Amino acid sequence: MRLTFSLPRGSAEAEVVHKEAPSKIQVSAVRESVRKVKQQSEEKKRNFLETVELQIGLKNYDPQRDKRFSGSVRLPNIPRPKMSVCILGDALHCDQAKEISMEFQSVDDLKKLNKNKKMIKKLAKKYDAFLASEALIKQIPRLLGPGLHKAGKFPTPVTHSDNIGDKADEIRATIKFQLKKVLCLGVAVGHVEMTEDELLANIMMSVNFLVSLLKKHWQNVKTLYIKSSMNKPVRLY
Repeated sequence: MRLTFSLPRGSAEAEVVHKEAPSKIQVSAVRESVRKVKQQSEEKKRNFLETVELQIGLKNYDPQRDKRFSGSVRLPNIPRPKMSVCILGDALHCDQAKEISMEFQSVDDLKKLNKNKKMIKKLAKKYDAFLASEALIKQIPRLLGPGLHKAGKFPTPVTHSDNIGDKADEIRATIKFQLKKVLCLGVAVGHVEMTEDELLANIMMSVNFLVSLLKKHWQNVKTLYIKSSMNKPVRLY
């Protein structure tokens, strides 16, 4: 698959190249929808950062019979800057986390949980995602049992040559499409304080990536909407 998205500064045009399925949404139309979403949020300012969500309705899919797709893509602009990421770290990573004011748990902290299911559940709930030192990954099931895995938050491994701040941002920039039992999906593709161009780039990449996962590409797409947390959906397709 080759997917490129380029948007020159100040340009109203963009180029989307996607080998499997040419995009059926026009950049100019998406830009207009982005404008409406931003306008709605400016008319009634909230005291928190509203997320912009892409809502997808599928058709010609039987979740019981058809193979359930799953795929992740890293967006060019971080859609969830406030997403909380904690590192389960060895001594070096815990020191690095302190330097950048990142939340961390050392091996001793994890041992103190004593495999207590309630406390592990509380830890899983407290953070949106986890990183873990490569040396610790194998010990996590022994220290914490299946708690993080069950919560869908098993840590992403990091090595000593990785920059843990960059790794955390990579998680914040990555979105996942996964078909479960219903034909509706929703993913965060941005927030209302992003520029039009940033939102546009994220939306185009998200839509084209999703279409590449679908069995019959655009023939499986029934509807596409974008909406901010507290406002009405705006139709894309």
